[in-house]
Amino acid sequence: MGFVAGYTFGDVMRLDKQLSHLQYGSRKEVRELIKHKHVAVDGVIQTDPGFDVKTATIAVDGEVVAGALDVTYLLNKPQNVITATEDAHQATVLDLIATADRRPNLSPVGRLDKDTTGLLFLTTDGQLAHRLLDPKKHVPKTYRVQLREPLTDTAQEVLEHGISFKDFTSQPAQVERLTPDAMQIALTIHEGKFHQVKRMLLAVDNEVMQLERIAMGGLALPEDLAPGQYRAVTDDELAQLTAK
Repeated sequence: MGFVAGYTFGDVMRLDKQLSHLQYGSRKEVRELIKHKHVAVDGVIQTDPGFDVKTATIAVDGEVVAGALDVTYLLNKPQNVITATEDAHQATVLDLIATADRRPNLSPVGRLDKDTTGLLFLTTDGQLAHRLLDPKKHVPKTYRVQLREPLTDTAQEVLEHGISFKDFTSQPAQVERLTPDAMQIALTIHEGKFHQVKRMLLAVDNEVMQLERIAMGGLALPEDLAPGQYRAVTDDELAQLTAK
């Protein structure tokens, strides 16, 4: 059991908690590993579960532990998966994350409807999630929208002007026609209201037939990331997401 690269831990933490967070077992199971001399810290067998580790090399059965405690993933959400951390009856986006990659408090950033596909971030970083969802930040979200019927020039003007609903007024959207028949568009909005894209199209006498988020915060959904797959967000991408 274990990873094959070293990791420098940034915060003081109990040894048993650190290993548990890195999916080496429950706290009880990890304590048993430590008690029975399976864990070494900086090359020395450690039997105290409460031992504080900060900058250290930890090994389990001779294999060096590696992994970040704080993670952010970019997922290509498939259809028929709900945006939640757990559900007794339906598959959730967290079910798509491998056990070794899960961390405490890993949660989706916002939500996509069950039938909506595409880019979804999952993170342990509450500040990042807040920034991406804060209406004051006007984080752009772009969707590929398959329509019931062609988008008219008048409807496009309304979308680009903004629409007043009972509970909010949408900011001017950006609209790009992706097909010559105007049956598919890219729609960029800056809010994230419940069913917003579907409501906007209904307001201009049209209907969403398929919906895929293809970009958020300036990051595009990678073309080589198949539905249900995910990858870690790079440091450069994180810097882009947190830039003002």
